[in-house]
Amino acid sequence: MRPIELLSPAKDLACGIEAINHGADAVYIGSPKFGARSAAGNTIEDIKTLCAYAHRFRVKIYVALNTILTDEELPEAEKLIWELYEAGVDALIVQDMGITQLNLPDIALHASTQTDNRTAARVRFLEESGFTQVVLARELALNEIRAIKEETTVPLEAFVHGSLCVSYSGQCYLSAALSGRSANRGECAQYCRLPYTMLDSEGAQVTKSRHLLSLKDMNRSEHLTAMLEAGISSLKIEGRLKDSSYVKNVTAYYRKKLDAIIKKYPERYTRASSGVTTFTFEPDLSKSFNRGFTDYYLRERNAEVSDFTTPKSIGEKVGTVKEIKGNSFTVAGFKQLNNGDGLAFFNESGVLEGFRVNKVDENRVFPLEMPAVKPKTVLYRNYDHEFEKVLAHDTSERKIAVTMHLTDSETGFSLVVKDEENNVITLDRPFDKELAKRDQEENMRTQLAKLGGTAFAAQTVTIAMEQNWFMPSSVLADMRRQAIEQLEQLRCTTYKREAKGTATPNLSAPLNTELTYLGNVYNAKAKQFYAQRGVTQIAPAFEVESIKDVPLMFTKHCLRYSMGWCPTYQTEKSPYKEPFFLMYKDTRIRLQFDCKNCQMLLFYDKQVKE
Repeated sequence: MRPIELLSPAKDLACGIEAINHGADAVYIGSPKFGARSAAGNTIEDIKTLCAYAHRFRVKIYVALNTILTDEELPEAEKLIWELYEAGVDALIVQDMGITQLNLPDIALHASTQTDNRTAARVRFLEESGFTQVVLARELALNEIRAIKEETTVPLEAFVHGSLCVSYSGQCYLSAALSGRSANRGECAQYCRLPYTMLDSEGAQVTKSRHLLSLKDMNRSEHLTAMLEAGISSLKIEGRLKDSSYVKNVTAYYRKKLDAIIKKYPERYTRASSGVTTFTFEPDLSKSFNRGFTDYYLRERNAEVSDFTTPKSIGEKVGTVKEIKGNSFTVAGFKQLNNGDGLAFFNESGVLEGFRVNKVDENRVFPLEMPAVKPKTVLYRNYDHEFEKVLAHDTSERKIAVTMHLTDSETGFSLVVKDEENNVITLDRPFDKELAKRDQEENMRTQLAKLGGTAFAAQTVTIAMEQNWFMPSSVLADMRRQAIEQLEQLRCTTYKREAKGTATPNLSAPLNTELTYLGNVYNAKAKQFYAQRGVTQIAPAFEVESIKDVPLMFTKHCLRYSMGWCPTYQTEKSPYKEPFFLMYKDTRIRLQFDCKNCQMLLFYDKQVKE
């Protein structure tokens, strides 16, 4: 059986605890510094607290330390890694190969998706370099994942839900070139979410002020079985900047889906952590932040990966405006609306506008401020007040199953408690036995099963007494308490972190003897890493010295395909002359189409006056 890991994000300690409570097998969280989401750093103390809470359920904690580092930052990063290891962290998610050359503790390293992991050769190279888990590129199709799995043995991790970067991760320099804010340094300015006007080579307008580089959000919840069969062992939810309600809802949804698969195929898969999670609500992905959903390119290339209308959360479609009367309107809908809901619509200019509902009376809506809606305007709900109100409270419980067996002994009584991983505690209690007047078995079971307030739940309680001995409830409660405390301690001592990987002595041939700026080599240690592996020419990272006339983005999202003019997959020919340009204010970006590799490249062209 292969352990399957549901990997959830955590903005902070509170989110991390909720991710665990709602069924995560592992949680990834930002380090105090050097994370790809610079706004999502956490203290060592909070990470230590999260590790202690997680490990009781055998949940792993991964810390994202996945930016490229300067030579001056490496000593600080090394010190930080030791502090994270001492805090109990299970693994680091890294991009900078210079980290592998530091004096590291016995901590596992996972290769971030920013190391551009889209071929079997690349994944094998990382595996042989000592990485113990590899996060694959989001763009990979099932057959590509399967091909990688067939040629490697390292556990493979893949995204299943959340926001999408339009570029291959780690291969986007648009933000660095246009604003000096490097995505590889955790400071992406998100130029992909801006509205662009597309022009042809003669200045003809193809389309005006649309979000041409903004992708929908990933949702692969209907393809989990196929992903597992292709070789994925870790299913990752994106969202280190998302709030607690998002983490609760999305984690719970995928936990239920994954549990159903494991139940269906018990001979193939097993849970990667302990405890059964129960929920007091029904998870619904449409009610959490989303820009519309896509499975991306998992099955095939398709045009449904993007939404040119808005980069904002649309939510769920709830109906259309029927009749407007004064400061209210009626809705012809199929969803129950609530006081306090957030609704949205596209105005006459095609821009998404939102408003808050003050009151709902049957199908009549009274907004706080009357929006510019008209009859037949389509309405979306991107904030469900009642759903969020439910999520604001405790919505789950996670319990580790234990069996309890109480017997008598020569000197008193003996209680044996065993958990899911076969950790066993035997507690002997001297006691002067005396026969009871009434049957004691039911009371013994009841008292021993009272595990509320602990991480455990009694699966079975068996009583095996030679005679009907009297046993006070206080003694039973005390034995139960002591046994559970000892079991907690035993689980802590028997928890084993993933071992640090070791590099293969005889590495396979390097991917290439020449490394361009795409290798993101930002420090001398990273250069040393590649030199040891036979790379002879190593160019510095783009962030070291901005290079002119090089691609600033590599993306599988192709605007020529989106327009229906792809010479490979489509028959219609473009009425416009190439090259195409994207314009935002006074910045012009040139598009280039690499049909051999089925990708679009973006070049900074020049600044022009409007």
